[in-house]
Amino acid sequence: MLGPVILAASRSDRMRRLISAAPVTKQVVDRFIPGETVDDIVPIITELTAKGLELTMDVVGEDITTPEQAAAARDAYLALVDHLKDLELGERVEMSVKLSMFGQALEGGHELALANVRPVVEAAAAIGTTVTLDAEDHTTLDSMFAIHEELRKDFPATGCVIQAYLFRTEADARRLAAAGSRVRLVKGAYKEPAEVAYQQKHEIDKAYVRVLKTLMEGDGYPMIGSHDPRLISIAQELAHRAGRKLDEYEFQMLYGIRGDEHLRLAAEGHRMRVYTAYGTDWYGYFMRRLAEKPANLQFFVRSMITKG
Repeated sequence: MLGPVILAASRSDRMRRLISAAPVTKQVVDRFIPGETVDDIVPIITELTAKGLELTMDVVGEDITTPEQAAAARDAYLALVDHLKDLELGERVEMSVKLSMFGQALEGGHELALANVRPVVEAAAAIGTTVTLDAEDHTTLDSMFAIHEELRKDFPATGCVIQAYLFRTEADARRLAAAGSRVRLVKGAYKEPAEVAYQQKHEIDKAYVRVLKTLMEGDGYPMIGSHDPRLISIAQELAHRAGRKLDEYEFQMLYGIRGDEHLRLAAEGHRMRVYTAYGTDWYGYFMRRLAEKPANLQFFVRSMITKG
């Protein structure tokens, strides 16, 4: 399987330098990450929302080694909030954050990440939007869920992400499928050991459906993070069986992948949110997109061969 190899490369400084230096890399990266600054991304936000889509914005960057870098990540999100306020888009554009960016892996990281993310969540609420806490590798999840629970005391719309490939996720879903919760379900994009996660695609897909069924039958707000046509169809059927209206769940897909499907779902009346990342520290995010789907890797390699 190529996925684990690519994920290993995502942590390699040598591979980072090699891929960053490839002439074609920027062209391909732009497919998934359409800008480096807030000013770059404003036209994208305007274009997508004008088409009836919603967005969740991610400022990419995970290699935080100092409290000062964590504070800079917080400030980058606060600057994004200022721009969203000017656009007056309210809940149509939310934000996604990785707590690693806010210092979670540093000494005293749990408290530091909570202290850094709270003003972002507060600022988001002030302009009528919210924040979703992205899931990272399994060692960080207890801290993420604890921060999520703490933030929801004052900001109950704060969302979180669960990953179908982890054994623990079915229990997490039962706990989270409560009134007022917002939960994005994804397959998972980190290299996890067999002791904690399913390794085969068919096992992950079956787990995804089991967890999604729990969310749909619960009292919360499910967010279906998948590009898989079969899972999208299953999600629609589960929503119908659960008696959910079109505004009682949503689909989420990555910017640059299946754009026609984004528009199709929106045209059918579904809430369709596009996960849109921007920033200069794109490498880790980009490599996980390649690992998630072989077609993404094929697209990159083909581009290097024809244009490199």
